[in-house]
Amino acid sequence: MNERYVYNQEAKLWTCRQGDGAPMLLCSGGPGSADYLGPVAAMVDDLVLTIRFEQRGCGRSTPEGPYDLKTTLSDLESIRQSYGIDRWVVAGHSWGANLALAYAMEHASVTSGLIYMCGNGAQHDLDWRERYKSARAEVGEKMPETGFPGNDLVNREGNRSWYGYIKQPDFFKRVSSIRVPSLFVLGGLDVRPAWPARQLAALIQTAEEVSIDGAAHYVWLTHSDQLRSVLRSFIENEL
Repeated sequence: MNERYVYNQEAKLWTCRQGDGAPMLLCSGGPGSADYLGPVAAMVDDLVLTIRFEQRGCGRSTPEGPYDLKTTLSDLESIRQSYGIDRWVVAGHSWGANLALAYAMEHASVTSGLIYMCGNGAQHDLDWRERYKSARAEVGEKMPETGFPGNDLVNREGNRSWYGYIKQPDFFKRVSSIRVPSLFVLGGLDVRPAWPARQLAALIQTAEEVSIDGAAHYVWLTHSDQLRSVLRSFIENEL
């Protein structure tokens, strides 16, 4: 495992390289969370070279913004170029899944695959939010430790820019144009309703959808063996 900083103009971005093989980017969620996907990287680092990072304002990266989706996509391109990568798989969890999806559309020529884990889809739906809040209050949610506090400003600006992004008239048409191998992983007991992620998966002809029974949002905390099997099967058979 090798940690180093990547620079995009004034921003200093923490990154971590781990494993060997075809490159795969891993995007944590929030937005506004430090990296928490080390356990996921360890599941596949004998098959692929994983690269993790932390957004501006999160963890060990520069604290200054802007924190919007466009800027974060630009930061990902700087990371790819800094590592000398021609094409890579983009994978993300939660809001990071949405980030990975946007990257696959905006930078299709350098995307070789897409892994979308427990994302909340392309919606700003009141019913979805109410169901999520109610389920989270009733069930609760175990979360991974990052060692760093979350950043509420990054969360607000990142979500606001995502909601703007999905309002583009051709958004769903562009989603349906994704042609790389794609994997959508859902937690069967995720307190977030799964229908928006399933809508996205249904639009992509090359997409495979897998729901892990009994798993919550952070699948690897309770169902690591099942997630490991799903990810490795996809990598070995589709990429």
